[in-house]
Amino acid sequence: MSYGFRIKQSWRRIDAEMVDAFRDLPVANVSDAMQRLPGFGPEFRPMHRSGVLAGPALTVRTRPGDNLMLHKAIDMAEPGDVIVVDAGGDLTNSLMGELMLAHAIRRGVAGFVLGGAIRDAEAFLERNLPVYALGITHRGPYRTGPGEIGFPIRIGAALVSPGDLVLGDFDGVLSVPPGEASAVLAATRAKNAAEEKQMAATEAGTLDRSWVDKALRDAGCTYLD
Repeated sequence: MSYGFRIKQSWRRIDAEMVDAFRDLPVANVSDAMQRLPGFGPEFRPMHRSGVLAGPALTVRTRPGDNLMLHKAIDMAEPGDVIVVDAGGDLTNSLMGELMLAHAIRRGVAGFVLGGAIRDAEAFLERNLPVYALGITHRGPYRTGPGEIGFPIRIGAALVSPGDLVLGDFDGVLSVPPGEASAVLAATRAKNAAEEKQMAATEAGTLDRSWVDKALRDAGCTYLD
């Protein structure tokens, strides 16, 4: 096995039932349930028009501007996989464009998180597959390798292992390790219920806002006439 140029062909993916359980929950609430520590970083922005991302990670590491391993990852993806690519954050060359996007959709890929750039940006809006990337450039990629598939990667601020749950909406994208998913799901649902209760009180005009003045007093704020 050659480090830096290798492909792992199997790993355990997070259960489909758990993916579905998270699908309709706001990523912001998942983040709050994880103490606001996870996340790939605010620089990963949606390149699609609408919709959410949810699925197990298929991890790829490649040198900047090279997409040979990304091509292979699309070919070996299982339906519902989210392909997550560490490409060093370089924006000089794109990692994929319209043709690869169409192939991925036909393969049943659930979406992408790209530590690099795309091109054919309008096609990403039209096709509307959830895709997060760092930027856009017209310059195409190289296809020589090296790279890796199916090993832990660091993308942005996050360490992602193959099979981790990847979630994204228009607030950003993060990952949840399978072993933590049940606890995070319960905490996220509790957070969601509390926010729904707060929203109902806000709309009814009955929300207690006394905590604001208390926090100011406790922090030593002075009021002047």
